[in-house]
Amino acid sequence: MSPMRLRRRKARPLLPVDVPVGVPPQRRGLIRLLPNLFTLAALFAAFFAVVQAMHGRFEVSAVAIFAAMLLDGMDGRVARMTNTQSAFGEQLDSLADMVSFGVAPALVIYEWLLKDLGRVGWAAAFVYCACAALRLARFNSNLGVVDKRFFQGLPSPAAAALIAGFVWLVIDNKIRLTDAAMPWVGTALTLYAGLTMVSSAPFYSGKSFHFSRSVPFWVLVVALLLIFFVLVDPPIALFALFCAYALSGYVYGAWRWWRGEANPAKPKPPAPTAEAK
Repeated sequence: MSPMRLRRRKARPLLPVDVPVGVPPQRRGLIRLLPNLFTLAALFAAFFAVVQAMHGRFEVSAVAIFAAMLLDGMDGRVARMTNTQSAFGEQLDSLADMVSFGVAPALVIYEWLLKDLGRVGWAAAFVYCACAALRLARFNSNLGVVDKRFFQGLPSPAAAALIAGFVWLVIDNKIRLTDAAMPWVGTALTLYAGLTMVSSAPFYSGKSFHFSRSVPFWVLVVALLLIFFVLVDPPIALFALFCAYALSGYVYGAWRWWRGEANPAKPKPPAPTAEAK
């Protein structure tokens, strides 16, 4: 082989491994950017929810938090579909989750209901916000250690949906906020959502479910019924759905404890090394 031919082969540019085959060069940068655009869109929805709460449009704030939850669920799937996962995207997603599902729900429910309780109200909102930060930090540190079928504690998007669903339910159904018990109900729900995020209860993640596999017919029927109820009355259906999910971890954990089985959501202890043996 001649030296000239060898130099030509070395000078030939190589495509990055994360770029899909057959994609024109001008579109590769957009494909790498696409998951981050979904993350930024979720962050914008959370920021929009806070701004609307400052202007007293709390129903719009609740819907914006649900929009942030949908967009957050899409960025990871888009990254896997386009094979564009990156450390930068993971860090950006974690920071956006803290704003979308930690700061925004706490500020919305405080401005809407909890501020009438004074110190108790803002303390409950802070507990929720702090628990969201602790839950995200624990999730990031436990990657690759826990059973991927379950979340350890209530995931922060579900906790935010529980808060937003309560706000939307009360406003849409015109439930009176003048009742003395209503602020305390909101406080209890906020504390429950926050403390459940940092619990060890196993919540089903859904990551083991794949659409490529065949599913039983009854699953399709249940999915159609859920879509029907959500379309008929979204606030009631969504709040009931996330309430059931927020309780499911404790129910399933108690069932496994009664059967003498270990909690699948807790990290497994590291295997002993040869020196430890």
